[in-house]
This record gives sequence, structure tokens and C-alpha cells, in this order.
Amino acid sequence: MKKIFILFVFIQTSILGQNTWQATPNLDANTNGQRFDDVFFLNENLGWAANGYYASIHKTTDGGLTWVEQLNESQLGGSYYFRNVEFIDENVGFIGTLNGTHFKTNDGGETWTTINNIPQPAPGICGLDAVGENTIYGCGAYFSPAYIIKSNDSGSTWNFIDMSSYANALVEILFKNELEGYVSGKSSTGGVILETTDGGISWTEIYNSNQSGDYVWKLQLLNNNTNVIFGAVSSVNPHLGKLISSNNSGVTWTTFDAPETDIQAVGFISQNHGWMGGHTTGFYETLDGGATWTDLDTGSNLNRIFVINDNIAYACGTSIYKYTEVTLSHSQQFETTKPQLGITLYNTPAKDVLNFEIDFLSDDNIVIDLYTIQGKHLKQIARELIPNSTKKQYSIPVDFLSPGLYILDFHNNTGHNSKIFTKK
Repeated sequence: MKKIFILFVFIQTSILGQNTWQATPNLDANTNGQRFDDVFFLNENLGWAANGYYASIHKTTDGGLTWVEQLNESQLGGSYYFRNVEFIDENVGFIGTLNGTHFKTNDGGETWTTINNIPQPAPGICGLDAVGENTIYGCGAYFSPAYIIKSNDSGSTWNFIDMSSYANALVEILFKNELEGYVSGKSSTGGVILETTDGGISWTEIYNSNQSGDYVWKLQLLNNNTNVIFGAVSSVNPHLGKLISSNNSGVTWTTFDAPETDIQAVGFISQNHGWMGGHTTGFYETLDGGATWTDLDTGSNLNRIFVINDNIAYACGTSIYKYTEVTLSHSQQFETTKPQLGITLYNTPAKDVLNFEIDFLSDDNIVIDLYTIQGKHLKQIARELIPNSTKKQYSIPVDFLSPGLYILDFHNNTGHNSKIFTKK
């Protein structure tokens, strides 16, 4: 009887202690599948989430069990897309947007003011990272130009660093300390990671995917060993994205195929156990460092995984998700199909000119690139700021192309869309 009792207790403990990804409850902030672009936590309980399309900020003080909306677009009197949220401490925080206007709070998010003292225009901030007691870095954007902003005094003053000699676009920035850090994005030759050891004065390329059109979208340093780096490489059809990892601070890299093309989120709790996801997927899990992946059939439209420790992590997508052993009651999944950019091709096959229309539902940014059907980048067709909702007509010359199939890739604030056309 004693042995049976011990076995019973062991089984019960194992079941109760199994961590799973679950949508956090009481987050009545999302409709139509629009994603939360960022989530940030100072500790296990205190965190913030940013919804991109609805330009809203939500705060939790109990580990995601309850959320309070602190800010939304209507309070700002303008139209914004919130890309990220980051806090130095419980009071001082920042919002990076894709609309050229960025915000700061000094009271934990109760009130926000516009940042007006960046010395050069910063049309979009895709990455923010607070390090130490007073230092904050930002980078932008997925569209050109590539630049970094930096403050050593909690955002009172800023420096602007032109990064155009290193990259075409930057989307993620991550520092070990005030001087040593990484920034990632894309160059003309592929997705790149750059390293600095002097606080951003000089940079060295330590990774290049050598596939034009790729971005290194997100980076993570392993919590208990910052020499271990993980990166999510977002690609374009027909290529899969990649998981890249390094055990020696970026001297050498290991590469595995990711679960989808437009991969973005990456998060590991050990060198072998982690997750990825992207615009068309929820959580994919690996237990062998990325060699194989299992679809957990949870989550949707993932952009960031934020690891607290081995047992607690958060992620953002069409909801805010928590990795926990506790069952979260009344979890709202929001597992709806993400909105697609409305694109209509008018004449395919096309002889000399391809005509198409894009239906922009709100202000936006658009980058249009031309690829062969094999995924080789040929040229950038357009990079535009769209100031309001509109239907816009495009006519692009295709007379220089040989007959065959080609891909147009449309990259806007909410993701990638691809269209295949025929040149006759």
C-alpha cells in the first residue's frame, strides 16, 4: 500500500506541474484578429502589452490574470500603429510606433507624452531595449532607413545613430549591458545581426543569412547564459524561415528550418527547449534545439516570446499568452484569421505593365518587392508611407522581365502578402 500511495502522489504532481501555453483571461481588447505586437514584463507579475492596429496599451499587476487598458488611439487624437512597449522601471516606459511619433510615461503608463527631442526623424521604431538603470535603445524600422536612437538619461535626451552603412532596415535591438549588444534586420544581401562593444559607436556584422529579402526579426539571449543567442529569420516565399543559434556570442551559428516562412517570434528556456511562431502560426515547440518542431495547436499570429524564467514566459499574438503550470480560467483565445491586405491584380498575364490595386484600411507603410518564382530578389518596386485609409492604384513596368512566373511581396504593418503573376 505504501508503494502504491507514493506512485499515486508522483503521478498527480507530474500532471499538476505540467506547463502549457494559454491565453490570459480578461483581455477584452481585440477584435478581427489584430495582433498584440509586443509584450514586456519587469517581473513575473508586472507587465504591459501593446496592440498594434488599435494602438492600445494594457497593464497587468497579477501576471496576466487581469488587464487594465491605460491608453488607446482615441485618447491621442491621431492614428498610430504601436509596435513595441518597454519599461526601464515601474514608472519610466516607452512606446515605439510605426508612424514617426513615439511616447514616454513617467508614472507607470497612467499618462503618456510625445517624445519631441530625438535629433533626427525616426519614422518607425520596431525594437526597444532598456538596459541598466537609465539607458534605453531603439531601432527602426522594417522599412528603410536603418537607424538607432539611444538615451543614457531615461529618455530625457537622445542620440541618433545612422546605420545605413550597415543595414537597409532594423527591427530588433538587444543589449547585455550598456555597452555590449546586438541589432538585427536586413541588408541588401540578407538578414543580418550586428554587434557593438562600445555602446553603439561602432558595429561589426556577425551573421548574414545570404538570402536577399530575409530579416533577422527577433533575438533572444538565454537567461542563464548570455553567450547563447537565438534568432528568428523571417523570409519570403518559397523559402522557409530559419532558427539560428550560437553558443559563443555569435562567433559561429547553427541553422535549422523554422515552421513557416514569415517566422518572427522566438523564445527558449534552455538550449534545447523553446518555441517559435509567426504571422501564420501559433506555438511550435522544439525539445532538440530546433532540429524538429511540434505544432502545439495554440496561439495565432505570434510576434514576441518574452521569457521570465524556466517556468514562466509570456507571448503576444492575437492574444497575450502565458506559459504556466496554473490553469487560467475563461481564457480568451481570439483564434481568428488575421486580416489580409486587400490586393487585386488586374492584368495577369501582363505584357509591358502590371496593374494592381491595394486597399489600405488605415494609415500604413508598404514595401513592395519583386522576386523570381524561385525566390530570388530582383528589385524593390515601392516604399511608401500611406497617410490614411485609401484604395491606391499601381502600374509597374514588367517589360524587362523574361516570360514566366514572378512573385510580388507586399510587406506592411501587419505582415507579408504575396501574389504570383505571369509575364507573357
